[in-house]
Amino acid sequence: MDGRMREVRAVEDCPPTIFGDSHQTRRMNTFAELGLSQPLVETLLKMDFHTPTPIQLHTIPKLLKENTDLVGLANTGTGKTAAFGLPLIDLIDIRNTQPQALVLAPTRELCLQICREMKSFSAHLSGLKVQAVYGGADIQTQIRGLKRGAQLVVATPGRLRDLIGRRAIELDTIRYVVLDEADEMLNMGFKEELDDILQHLPATRNTWLFSATMPKEVRRISTDYMNNPEEVSLQEEQKVNVDISHQYVVTRPNERYNVLRRYLDMDPDTFGIVFTRTRLDASSLADQLMKDGYTADALHGDLSQSQRDRVMEKFRNHQIKLLVATDVAARGLDVPRISHIFHFNIPDDRSFYTHRSGRTGRAGEKGLSLVFAHPNDRRILRELEKKLDMKFEQAHIPTGEEILQDRLKIQFRKLSLAEINPAIEPFMDELEMELTGLSREDIISKLASISLRQLLRSYGGDAPDLNRKDKERRRTERDTPMHRLFINVGRLEVSDKGGFLAFICDQTGITGSSIGRIDLQEKFTHFDVEKSVIDQVTSKLNRRKFQGREVRVNDADAGERFAGKKVKKEKKERRRKVYRK
Repeated sequence: MDGRMREVRAVEDCPPTIFGDSHQTRRMNTFAELGLSQPLVETLLKMDFHTPTPIQLHTIPKLLKENTDLVGLANTGTGKTAAFGLPLIDLIDIRNTQPQALVLAPTRELCLQICREMKSFSAHLSGLKVQAVYGGADIQTQIRGLKRGAQLVVATPGRLRDLIGRRAIELDTIRYVVLDEADEMLNMGFKEELDDILQHLPATRNTWLFSATMPKEVRRISTDYMNNPEEVSLQEEQKVNVDISHQYVVTRPNERYNVLRRYLDMDPDTFGIVFTRTRLDASSLADQLMKDGYTADALHGDLSQSQRDRVMEKFRNHQIKLLVATDVAARGLDVPRISHIFHFNIPDDRSFYTHRSGRTGRAGEKGLSLVFAHPNDRRILRELEKKLDMKFEQAHIPTGEEILQDRLKIQFRKLSLAEINPAIEPFMDELEMELTGLSREDIISKLASISLRQLLRSYGGDAPDLNRKDKERRRTERDTPMHRLFINVGRLEVSDKGGFLAFICDQTGITGSSIGRIDLQEKFTHFDVEKSVIDQVTSKLNRRKFQGREVRVNDADAGERFAGKKVKKEKKERRRKVYRK
């Protein structure tokens, strides 16, 4: 196809025009003015949707009026689903039950989210059928849904490719295909699936590609599979979301849980996500939070689809206030009004930071992205600041005294605003007698103690101040509970730090929070672990067979000497071979 792209750039500081047409009005502030059908506009008003976002302003009129391919570049959370979903609803012929539109999404969570939104948008159309197809669910149920007729199919690439191979879906009638979060699909390794799917689609289709970024592989798709597409790129694309406050605290792995609790206790209304490195970390952290009385649950790859659905349903309904998740499990997760994102570690893949933090600060709401940084992570923070053109601010960890004072104020403010029930009047004399001899201060103290009994147990005594000064931090680092180990497993066996971390946790039963810095080499690795788990790590790993050879773990110094001797021996042997020749 002709991959030449006609670029239309939306300038943030001027009212948006409709694709450069000087004859069009610059004041399109409602959905009714974008050309959508009246029943659809009325449905949006009932949903309390009044003002289009910039990406919607620039794409909806074009997609409704012109037979065109389009590339839309905008951040996650800017309303891309409505930008392509609303035109699709008006363009689909509901009298025809064959598939007419296909939306591809990188994850089952995003797939289901798009389905929910499309069904909400099309509430006025009784004949429109939307079918989701994704992995991890019964494929036969999905095949039956397709056979019953669905004009709009929302799919993940892997499951759709499987259905194509089974001849369970007919793509010849597809008129519109949408690639949502195209960069994420390629980051997740769906290049081969996308190529195969796009080659099966009719050449006469319109292709709409939406992405947060435009890397080389996304550009290749637009060149190979799109016909002279227009590009709508928002100027704000290269800016960090100004509605998100990016902060960090410096803390040791064994302190992270207590730091997290301080923030949760300081703000009981926190509704957020904690990102962890591994599935084991997510499960153990969620279990500990629930044990301590917080409404939390875990989301990770070991859960079945039905379990994931139940967790997400509880989170969306605010039955749980804290979701503990791995990066892979949380891809495509879009839940409104998330107030906090906690990073229990800086992700090994730095691009994941943007994905994580983008779960908050959506649709104009404010959000906090807080990194729990190791003392050695300052360089990584600076790298992120430079890459994302933003600034991390060091946050203050709430002290026990501050938490108590704040919660007491809230409790007594509620008390002062409470309405007096007239039914209490007959008991007032006896109640006053029960308080005889108590001063005003005594009554206040006793009320406070009853209201905050649990918090007083945690913070009423010698609760330590977790905001260590630089001098104290350096002293703590000298007395660190971490110890450096050597293991003869390297990049040849585990490919990256995430794989190495998973290997250690799976084999030893420790959590990722017990592991510090990882220095992954080709044939060996140096890594820090808490001193308390050294025996567990060495006993579980030493002499264990991994990929056909025996694993050996020891102190890093000894390992370095061994590695050095081995390298010298290999060099000496190579010199001998050269000499013999």
